[in-house]
Amino acid sequence: MGLSGSDFATSTAPRDVVRRQYLASAAGDLEALRATLSPDVEWTEMAGFPLAGTYRTPEGVTANVMLRLAADWEDWTAHDDTYVVDGENVVVLARYSARNKATGKSIAVRVAHHFVVRGGRIVRFEQFVDTAKVRDAMR
Repeated sequence: MGLSGSDFATSTAPRDVVRRQYLASAAGDLEALRATLSPDVEWTEMAGFPLAGTYRTPEGVTANVMLRLAADWEDWTAHDDTYVVDGENVVVLARYSARNKATGKSIAVRVAHHFVVRGGRIVRFEQFVDTAKVRDAMR
């Protein structure tokens, strides 16, 4: 049984919160994306990734990840293909697609994202990706 649009928009179910984050990201709606994040969120981009590091606060995440990706890449999109949910843990098997603005090279790379959702907000995120493929597109 699916949720109606308004129920989905307010659902605190971990899968729905994570799905709203992907939809907001794809739409470039940073306000809606920040609304999915806990004030004390810890967002970790994998070592070796161009934006590697752990960012805190919804504003810190969007400034240091989403805005920087938009500055360097055209049409950066995380395609959320498969969800695996275990309580507050949500693992998403996904794909990144984008074109690097400096080199014109495109990427299509598989990724896994691990989210922890508590109280209807994402409290932790960790990215797993083949960083070499992303870096190759930047050279």
